[in-house]
Amino acid sequence: MKGLRKYLTPFAPDQSGATSVLYAMGGILVIIDAGGCVGNICGFDEPRWQGAKSAIFSAGLRDMDAILGRDELLVQKLVMAAEQIDAKFVALIGTPVPAVIGTDYHALMRMAERKLKMKILPIDTNGMDLYDNGASKAYFELVKAFAGQKEAAKTHSVGILGCDPLDMSDAQAEEKLRSYYLAQGYDECFLYGSAETLDWIENAGQVEKNIVVSPAGLEAARYLRRKFGTPYEVEDPLGMSYAEKVDIQAGQQVLVVDQQVTAGSIRKVLEEIGTKVTVASWFMMDPELKREGDVRLREEDDFTALAESGRFDIIIADPVQERMAGAFQGRFLPKNQFSLSGKQN
Repeated sequence: MKGLRKYLTPFAPDQSGATSVLYAMGGILVIIDAGGCVGNICGFDEPRWQGAKSAIFSAGLRDMDAILGRDELLVQKLVMAAEQIDAKFVALIGTPVPAVIGTDYHALMRMAERKLKMKILPIDTNGMDLYDNGASKAYFELVKAFAGQKEAAKTHSVGILGCDPLDMSDAQAEEKLRSYYLAQGYDECFLYGSAETLDWIENAGQVEKNIVVSPAGLEAARYLRRKFGTPYEVEDPLGMSYAEKVDIQAGQQVLVVDQQVTAGSIRKVLEEIGTKVTVASWFMMDPELKREGDVRLREEDDFTALAESGRFDIIIADPVQERMAGAFQGRFLPKNQFSLSGKQN
């Protein structure tokens, strides 16, 4: 039945994904809402909230503010906040309220920049799309605003796009990815969205190669390729590491359910030993990465039908989905997916 949820909780919306990307970067993050969205973002969708500070504010729109579009009041609030916080930028993150009244983010950006004399990132999320759509918009606005001019590439340097907690499901993902690529022979490795990112983004034209570890980083990687000619590769070393440890034999049919890049990286490893792998995801499925037979899941019944189809010997997925597998008779191998169950590896 369309929209019926018996096992899965509601997924994080796009404003949460945008906030997750920018959380640790030292900016003022303004959620343009009436006051409820910030509580949901910090209380439910952001795993770092209990241990790391971030300047996240609600615009606190009242009825008449929303109806009349009193953007000047929001700018006044931004000025007061900027006087008390040493911020590097301001991000204006949308919710259903500005989406309904048709807020002009770029006009609001120009008004705020004249007063604040700092970069304003307009992120036109609407609260109706899923987190990965918002994360994609945040990465794109980030590199568009701060990436400098093309310079001679530093050899053996790599940038990583798409590493946010909602996608990576591992509290130590940043450290593990950085260690992995340094061990691969790169001299420098930085992650877009980490605390030191802004200084790096200004020199993004020097990066030899970008790595995209989730679909949310693809549009930003394509922008940097257009602007600087920087090549990018799509892979998740954490997913590959998981696949190297599982007990799967050649000839078995495997269904992997995760964010598309992680699932594709698991598939890459498993295909090398002679298995046939189908990728499915509840979230963004980029056509560049999608193969024939891959599935975008939308309803719980979609997963149940796929599991019961008789096509698969093994399912690799978050344990919350095991109860949805119906009459599936094969092995279910657990792999946490934070955006599904709220649990990290």
